[in-house]
Amino acid sequence: MTALTKYQRLEAAGLWRGAPDAQRRDVIVSLGDATLTISDTHDTALTHWSLPAVIRMNPSERPALFTPGEDATEELEINDDTMIRAIEKVRRVVERRRPHPGRLRHWITAGLFCLLLALCVFWMPGALRGYTVSVVPEPTRDAIGQRILNRIGRVAGQQCDGRNGQGALDRLKNRVLDGSTTRVIVLSGGVQTATHLPGQITLLNRALIEDYEEPDVVAGFLLAEDMRRQNTDPMKALLEHAGLKATAQLLTTGDLPDSVIDNYAEDLLTAAPAVLSHAALLARFEKAGIRSTPYAYALDLTGETTLELIEADPVPLADATPLLTDANWVRLQGICGE
Repeated sequence: MTALTKYQRLEAAGLWRGAPDAQRRDVIVSLGDATLTISDTHDTALTHWSLPAVIRMNPSERPALFTPGEDATEELEINDDTMIRAIEKVRRVVERRRPHPGRLRHWITAGLFCLLLALCVFWMPGALRGYTVSVVPEPTRDAIGQRILNRIGRVAGQQCDGRNGQGALDRLKNRVLDGSTTRVIVLSGGVQTATHLPGQITLLNRALIEDYEEPDVVAGFLLAEDMRRQNTDPMKALLEHAGLKATAQLLTTGDLPDSVIDNYAEDLLTAAPAVLSHAALLARFEKAGIRSTPYAYALDLTGETTLELIEADPVPLADATPLLTDANWVRLQGICGE
C-alpha cells in the first residue's frame, strides 16, 4: 500500500548520476509503494530507492538533492516542489510505521524517572518524617519540648508555679490522667485554652482554672488534650511544620534550628485545636469518671455545638464525686498569684 494515496504514481523530472564522477542524466522520478523509481527518458528503470533510507543532502534548499543512503554514491536532483514535498511527507509516514526498538526503552526510562520524581515529592517527605519520629529518643523530645516552652514563655508570659497550687494541679492531673507522667503547666497567657508539646508537656491557660467554679472544666481540657496527643504524636506535628530540611537535620544531628523552634512556638499560640469526635470524647470521660457537661459549656456557652456532650454525659451530677477537695481547688485557683 502506498504510504499516502494521493501521491500514488506521482512523477517529476530530475537529474541523476550513479557515481560522483559520472555524467548527470535527465530522468523521470516516480513515487510508488514506499519506493522511489528512477527511469530514463525511454521509461527504462535505472534504479529503485527505498524511501525510508532516502536522505536529503541540502534541507530547505532548491533544487533538492537526495541520496539513497549514507554510504551511497548515487545522487538525485529535483526541482519540482510537489515531488519534493511528496518525498518528504511519504518518508515521514513510512518512518513512523517502522518499528523503533529503542523507543520503548526511552518510554520506560522516562516513566521510571517520573515515578522516582513522584516518590521524592510525595512519598519521601512523609516517610522521612515518620521514620524520624519513630527514632527520636525521649531525652531529645524532652529537650525540644523545653525549648518550645521557653520560647512560649518569652512571648506569652512565664508559667505559674506557686508551690501550693502546683501540688493541687498534680493531684488533679493524677486523678484525671490516671497517674500519667505528663507535665501540666499553667501559663499566665499565650495559649488560648490548652495545647501540648513534645516531651509530654501539656499547657493550660490560667483562665481555665480562675474563671470557673469547679475543676471539672480544666479536667475536661486535660482529657481532650491528652486525646490529641494520642491521636497525633506532637513530634510529628512539629516536623510537619518544620519541613523536610529541618527533619533531615534532626535525624542526622539530633537537633533543630532555633528559627524552627521559634516559628513553631509562635504558631502554636494561635493554632486552633484539632477537632475531636464527641463519641470518642464521651468514651474517654466515661472511662475517667468525669462529667462532660462543664467542659461542653466551656467550649460553647450556649451548648448548641456541644449538645451531644451535654445530653450524653456519662456521669450524672448526682453520681459525680469531687475531683479535688475545696481546699485544694482554692489552692489551684491561686497558682498564678502565689
